[in-house]
Amino acid sequence: MLTFEEGQVKVADGKNRVCPVERAGRLDSRVRRWFQNPRKILKPHIKKGMTVLDMGCGPGFFSVEMAEMVGKSGRVIAVDLQEGMLRKLGDKIKGTEFEKRILLVKCEKGKIGVSEPVDFVLAFYMLHEIPNQDKFFKEIRSILKPNGQIFIVEPPIHVSKTAFEETVGKAVAAGFTPLERPKVFLNKAVLLSNKVRI
Repeated sequence: MLTFEEGQVKVADGKNRVCPVERAGRLDSRVRRWFQNPRKILKPHIKKGMTVLDMGCGPGFFSVEMAEMVGKSGRVIAVDLQEGMLRKLGDKIKGTEFEKRILLVKCEKGKIGVSEPVDFVLAFYMLHEIPNQDKFFKEIRSILKPNGQIFIVEPPIHVSKTAFEETVGKAVAAGFTPLERPKVFLNKAVLLSNKVRI
Protein backbone atom coordinates (compact mmCIF):
# COMPACT_ATOMS: atom_id res chain seq x y z
CA MET A 1 0.00 0.00 0.00
CA LEU A 2 2.51 2.57 -1.16
CA THR A 3 1.48 6.04 -2.05
CA PHE A 4 2.15 8.70 -4.61
CA GLU A 5 2.84 11.13 -1.77
CA GLU A 6 6.04 10.54 0.18
CA GLY A 7 5.61 7.61 2.55
CA GLN A 8 2.00 8.20 3.49
CA VAL A 9 -0.81 5.71 3.67
CA LYS A 10 -4.43 6.62 4.19
CA VAL A 11 -6.16 4.24 6.51
CA ALA A 12 -9.83 3.62 7.20
CA ASP A 13 -10.13 6.59 9.54
CA GLY A 14 -9.05 8.88 6.67
CA LYS A 15 -5.80 10.03 8.30
CA ASN A 16 -2.48 9.83 6.50
CA ARG A 17 0.06 7.66 8.27
CA VAL A 18 3.59 6.72 7.36
CA CYS A 19 4.01 3.17 6.13
CA PRO A 20 7.39 2.31 7.65
CA VAL A 21 9.93 0.38 5.64
CA GLU A 22 10.35 -1.84 8.71
CA ARG A 23 6.95 -3.35 7.86
CA ALA A 24 8.09 -4.36 4.38
CA GLY A 25 8.19 -7.99 5.49
CA ARG A 26 4.39 -8.04 5.59
CA LEU A 27 4.36 -6.99 1.93
CA ASP A 28 6.61 -9.89 0.91
CA SER A 29 5.50 -12.90 2.92
CA ARG A 30 4.63 -16.54 2.29
CA VAL A 31 1.12 -15.91 3.60
CA ARG A 32 0.58 -13.14 1.07
CA ARG A 33 1.96 -15.36 -1.69
CA TRP A 34 -0.67 -17.95 -0.82
CA PHE A 35 -3.52 -15.43 -1.29
CA GLN A 36 -1.93 -13.30 -4.01
CA ASN A 37 0.38 -15.50 -6.06
CA PRO A 38 2.17 -13.12 -8.45
CA ARG A 39 2.62 -15.70 -11.21
CA LYS A 40 -1.01 -16.78 -11.12
CA ILE A 41 -2.25 -13.17 -11.16
CA LEU A 42 0.11 -11.90 -13.87
CA LYS A 43 0.68 -14.92 -16.14
CA PRO A 44 -2.10 -14.01 -18.61
CA HIS A 45 -0.70 -10.49 -19.06
CA ILE A 46 3.11 -10.64 -19.07
CA LYS A 47 5.15 -12.25 -21.86
CA LYS A 48 8.84 -12.70 -22.56
CA GLY A 49 10.57 -9.63 -23.95
CA MET A 50 8.16 -7.11 -22.43
CA THR A 51 9.12 -3.97 -20.56
CA VAL A 52 6.88 -3.77 -17.50
CA LEU A 53 6.39 -1.15 -14.79
CA ASP A 54 5.75 -2.17 -11.18
CA MET A 55 4.28 1.00 -9.71
CA GLY A 56 4.71 1.22 -5.93
CA CYS A 57 6.90 -1.89 -5.96
CA GLY A 58 7.70 -1.92 -2.24
CA PRO A 59 10.22 -4.69 -1.44
CA GLY A 60 9.56 -6.36 -4.82
CA PHE A 61 6.82 -8.90 -4.11
CA PHE A 62 5.70 -8.69 -7.75
CA SER A 63 8.90 -7.28 -9.31
CA VAL A 64 11.03 -10.41 -9.01
CA GLU A 65 8.32 -12.67 -10.42
CA MET A 66 7.75 -10.19 -13.24
CA ALA A 67 11.48 -10.23 -14.03
CA GLU A 68 11.36 -14.00 -14.35
CA MET A 69 8.31 -13.79 -16.61
CA VAL A 70 9.78 -11.21 -19.03
CA GLY A 71 12.93 -13.29 -19.42
CA LYS A 72 16.43 -12.18 -20.35
CA SER A 73 15.18 -10.04 -23.22
CA GLY A 74 12.68 -8.19 -21.01
CA ARG A 75 12.92 -5.53 -18.35
CA VAL A 76 11.15 -4.52 -15.14
CA ILE A 77 11.05 -0.93 -13.97
CA ALA A 78 10.40 -1.04 -10.23
CA VAL A 79 9.20 2.37 -8.98
CA ASP A 80 8.73 3.50 -5.41
CA LEU A 81 8.82 6.72 -3.38
CA GLN A 82 10.68 5.20 -0.47
CA GLU A 83 14.41 4.69 -0.82
CA GLY A 84 14.27 2.03 1.90
CA MET A 85 11.86 -0.12 -0.11
CA LEU A 86 14.09 0.12 -3.17
CA ARG A 87 17.11 -0.82 -1.05
CA LYS A 88 15.29 -3.93 0.17
CA LEU A 89 14.52 -4.94 -3.41
CA GLY A 90 18.09 -4.15 -4.45
CA ASP A 91 19.45 -6.36 -1.65
CA LYS A 92 17.07 -9.15 -2.66
CA ILE A 93 18.25 -9.24 -6.29
CA LYS A 94 21.95 -8.49 -5.68
CA GLY A 95 24.12 -11.15 -7.27
CA THR A 96 21.20 -12.78 -9.10
CA GLU A 97 20.27 -12.80 -12.79
CA PHE A 98 17.53 -10.28 -11.97
CA GLU A 99 19.97 -7.54 -10.94
CA LYS A 100 20.48 -6.52 -14.58
CA ARG A 101 16.83 -7.06 -15.48
CA ILE A 102 15.21 -4.87 -12.80
CA LEU A 103 15.73 -1.12 -12.91
CA LEU A 104 15.09 0.59 -9.56
CA VAL A 105 13.55 4.07 -9.82
CA LYS A 106 12.77 6.43 -6.97
CA CYS A 107 9.86 8.56 -8.12
CA GLU A 108 9.21 12.11 -7.03
CA LYS A 109 6.23 13.48 -5.17
CA GLY A 110 3.41 13.74 -7.71
CA LYS A 111 5.48 12.42 -10.64
CA ILE A 112 6.44 8.92 -11.69
CA GLY A 113 9.54 10.11 -13.53
CA VAL A 114 9.78 7.27 -16.06
CA SER A 115 10.06 8.10 -19.74
CA GLU A 116 10.91 4.67 -21.16
CA PRO A 117 8.00 3.16 -23.13
CA VAL A 118 6.40 0.18 -21.36
CA ASP A 119 4.12 -2.67 -22.43
CA PHE A 120 2.42 -3.28 -19.10
CA VAL A 121 1.84 -1.42 -15.82
CA LEU A 122 0.92 -3.02 -12.50
CA ALA A 123 -0.72 -0.73 -9.93
CA PHE A 124 -1.38 -3.08 -7.01
CA TYR A 125 -2.87 -1.60 -3.82
CA MET A 126 -1.53 1.88 -4.48
CA LEU A 127 -3.83 3.84 -6.76
CA HIS A 128 -6.30 4.83 -4.02
CA GLU A 129 -3.48 6.71 -2.31
CA ILE A 130 -2.82 9.01 -5.27
CA PRO A 131 -4.40 12.42 -4.70
CA ASN A 132 -4.45 13.33 -8.40
CA GLN A 133 -5.45 10.21 -10.32
CA ASP A 134 -6.19 12.21 -13.48
CA LYS A 135 -2.56 13.34 -13.62
CA PHE A 136 -1.35 9.83 -12.86
CA PHE A 137 -3.35 8.28 -15.72
CA LYS A 138 -2.13 10.94 -18.17
CA GLU A 139 1.48 10.23 -17.21
CA ILE A 140 0.96 6.47 -17.51
CA ARG A 141 -0.69 6.91 -20.90
CA SER A 142 2.29 8.94 -22.12
CA ILE A 143 4.69 6.02 -21.51
CA LEU A 144 2.40 3.07 -22.24
CA LYS A 145 2.93 1.67 -25.72
CA PRO A 146 0.00 1.50 -28.14
CA ASN A 147 -2.22 -1.40 -27.04
CA GLY A 148 -0.27 -1.63 -23.77
CA GLN A 149 -2.14 -2.52 -20.61
CA ILE A 150 -2.53 -1.28 -17.04
CA PHE A 151 -3.71 -3.72 -14.38
CA ILE A 152 -5.23 -2.06 -11.32
CA VAL A 153 -5.95 -3.98 -8.12
CA GLU A 154 -7.40 -2.27 -5.06
CA PRO A 155 -8.02 -3.63 -1.55
CA PRO A 156 -11.52 -4.59 -0.38
CA ILE A 157 -11.63 -2.53 2.83
CA HIS A 158 -9.93 0.76 1.92
CA VAL A 159 -11.67 1.17 -1.44
CA SER A 160 -15.44 1.09 -1.85
CA LYS A 161 -17.11 -0.13 -5.02
CA THR A 162 -18.13 3.47 -5.79
CA ALA A 163 -14.59 4.80 -5.31
CA PHE A 164 -13.21 2.02 -7.50
CA GLU A 165 -15.67 2.81 -10.28
CA GLU A 166 -14.71 6.49 -10.03
CA THR A 167 -11.08 5.48 -10.56
CA VAL A 168 -12.04 3.38 -13.59
CA GLY A 169 -14.00 6.39 -14.90
CA LYS A 170 -10.92 8.60 -14.59
CA ALA A 171 -8.87 6.03 -16.51
CA VAL A 172 -11.48 5.95 -19.28
CA ALA A 173 -11.51 9.76 -19.39
CA ALA A 174 -7.72 9.65 -19.85
CA GLY A 175 -8.15 7.43 -22.90
CA PHE A 176 -8.00 3.89 -21.51
CA THR A 177 -10.41 1.13 -22.54
CA PRO A 178 -11.55 -1.48 -19.97
CA LEU A 179 -10.84 -5.00 -21.21
CA GLU A 180 -11.87 -7.22 -18.33
CA ARG A 181 -12.41 -7.51 -14.58
CA PRO A 182 -9.97 -10.26 -13.54
CA LYS A 183 -10.70 -12.17 -10.33
CA VAL A 184 -8.17 -11.39 -7.61
CA PHE A 185 -9.23 -12.92 -4.28
CA LEU A 186 -11.52 -10.48 -2.39
CA ASN A 187 -10.14 -7.48 -4.29
CA LYS A 188 -11.40 -5.08 -6.93
CA ALA A 189 -9.51 -5.36 -10.22
CA VAL A 190 -9.63 -4.06 -13.75
CA LEU A 191 -7.44 -4.52 -16.82
CA LEU A 192 -7.39 -1.53 -19.17
CA SER A 193 -5.78 -1.01 -22.54
CA ASN A 194 -4.14 1.95 -24.22
CA LYS A 195 -5.88 0.88 -27.43
CA VAL A 196 -5.12 2.74 -30.59
CA ARG A 197 -8.36 4.08 -31.99
CA ILE A 198 -8.75 3.72 -35.77
